Amino acid sequence: MKTAVEEFLHYLSVERGLAENTIAAYRRDLSGYVKHLEKNKISSFSSVSRSHITNFMLYLKDKGLSSNSISRALVAIKVLHRFLVTEKYIKDDVTSAIALPKLWRKLPEVLSSQEVERLLGSCSNLKTNEGIRDKAVLEIMYATGMRVSEVVNLKLNNVNMDMGFVKCIGKGQKERIIPLGKYASQALTRYIEKARPAILKQKNDPSLFISRLGRKISRQSFWKAIKTYAKKSKIKKDITPHTLRHSFATHLLERGADLRTVQEMLGHSDISTTQLYTHINKERLKQIHRKFHPRP
Repeated sequence: MKTAVEEFLHYLSVERGLAENTIAAYRRDLSGYVKHLEKNKISSFSSVSRSHITNFMLYLKDKGLSSNSISRALVAIKVLHRFLVTEKYIKDDVTSAIALPKLWRKLPEVLSSQEVERLLGSCSNLKTNEGIRDKAVLEIMYATGMRVSEVVNLKLNNVNMDMGFVKCIGKGQKERIIPLGKYASQALTRYIEKARPAILKQKNDPSLFISRLGRKISRQSFWKAIKTYAKKSKIKKDITPHTLRHSFATHLLERGADLRTVQEMLGHSDISTTQLYTHINKERLKQIHRKFHPRP
């Protein structure tokens, strides 16, 4: 079974072109699935029944996993079994009749425009190379709404400062072009011309954002920087790198951007994902109405 899973993951990587993080998530979910089957004396996928998969879902629930995590694991299992049928490892797809649970989607945390200004303003130590870099990181994340994994993997040649845009390679290796804006362009120019060469110290790395060790900065460093500046700006909300992405989308829609344009800049394949931000707008309108209307 483990060999079949590895072949499936190779297929997702090579033929479907899924991102490394997505492949890693599939590997974790399917590894737990195979271990659970083996523990129940199932040694072949052809012996798996619907009840085995249902029991695995219940097992995950008993472990305290969220409905989102359980649903993600079920998606991985369904795609795996579909692949096994296609490759003739098994005859029937026992997952075809198992429906995905309807999930209650929690509205993401969003910063107000004033809170974004405070967060970006807290990164004001431009006397150090790391401070200049962090300022550029925060500015580009809010200006473009890119995922942290996309920002980490940016190359220097992905940025066109003359035209004022960045070329982003998103999920499924899909490419999109996103405008930078004046503030992000200024911060990025300062970083590229002054801080980046000093941090690299004559080393050769194509990555845009460089760690103090002279190589591509890690996702963990992004998280740490965001937490540090959030604390410094005294914003009490639980801020993550994705918060700036959520805020980017929400603020664009609040100011009249159309949904399709925001979808394109976010790199969403399905517009229903982008529509989540219209719900955020409605909820915020309700809050403002309750707060300021004389008869709420």
